[in-house]
Amino acid sequence: MVLDTSTVRVVFAVVALTLLLLFYFLSFRRTRAAYSGWWCASLILLLTGSAAYLPDGTAHQVWANPLGNVLLVAGAASVWAGARSLRTAAPRISSLAAGPVVVAVASVLENPATNNWAGGAVLLGLMSLLIGLSSRELFLLDSTYSRVHRTLAVGTGVLSVYYLGRLLAFLVEGRNGPAFTTVFGSAATTIFAAVLLVVASFTMAELSFEQQTRDLRARATLDGLTGLLNRSAFLDLAEDELRRLDRARTTASLILADLDHFKAINDEFGHSAGDTALQAFADACTSTVRSSDLVGRYGGEEFIILLPGVTPDRAGEIAADISRRLRASPSKLIPRLPTSSYGIASTAPGRVDLEAMIAAADAALYEAKALGRDRAVLAGSLPEGKSA
Repeated sequence: MVLDTSTVRVVFAVVALTLLLLFYFLSFRRTRAAYSGWWCASLILLLTGSAAYLPDGTAHQVWANPLGNVLLVAGAASVWAGARSLRTAAPRISSLAAGPVVVAVASVLENPATNNWAGGAVLLGLMSLLIGLSSRELFLLDSTYSRVHRTLAVGTGVLSVYYLGRLLAFLVEGRNGPAFTTVFGSAATTIFAAVLLVVASFTMAELSFEQQTRDLRARATLDGLTGLLNRSAFLDLAEDELRRLDRARTTASLILADLDHFKAINDEFGHSAGDTALQAFADACTSTVRSSDLVGRYGGEEFIILLPGVTPDRAGEIAADISRRLRASPSKLIPRLPTSSYGIASTAPGRVDLEAMIAAADAALYEAKALGRDRAVLAGSLPEGKSA
């Protein structure tokens, strides 16, 4: 039985359009997740790309065929961008546009007026590459991210390998070879892609809801300006960490920091300059401490840091490092970033009391302010002080 390629493409277009409408109304409009947006974009591009091949064999093939190639590669690039958005920032537009531009040039150079496989090798190679990159991004997600992302990673990996097989068959046999036409031809590929599209759309919906949930959770626990933990999230996590350290009989140090003369910055340079100072201090903190340490914005221009397993003396050195990084931070809005004062407290093994640690660090911070600011004071040595 010979499959009619045009009929299969029409069926694929109907399936893609149905999935697009369902996904848009049931997922994207409800979640507004970046992943949903990229998946909707990919469905639109794959739908229009498949439709662009329908004029093959007519005078319109000269522009329709390269257009179909470009749209399909752009659709695969959108799938990659969506998968990457689950883990980190989506690729730059220039990276996403590179594939469509390359396949457009290759298609135009291979006489698309008479060759309906103009740019075919480049198309198949880019489809395999971009879908493979999507599979890689999904595999790189933490195993606890969702229940379905590993299944989707395997599915996209299989599709990537399938396109690689198409490329090899195309290069070895040509477009009229028996293996290419029966196993890897346009009709067979369209059916295969339609089945995977249906399965993928349902898993995509769950991933979109998971991305929205994680985004909402992040908004509930992170300070919107600095990206650090907010006060309540820090206190909850610090309590848990101190209980863990107590069981392990391990000490910890806590730093309470306050930017000096912060109000003067707002008054002289404006609140945007104050925001810049807060962000610069947050960056100095995160670039100094370990990934296992907890850093939060305690309120206003106050910050709080919990350092598991760190002695008070070492905490003083960390405070000094933060101050050095802050002084070295460039700023276009403020001629000179503010200094910072620090209060440092610690806990002994077997004694877990976050509230007491914060109170001791606050008293030490008050003393640091009284001694002239721009310094760190240990709670156990208030009269002497310790320069940062």
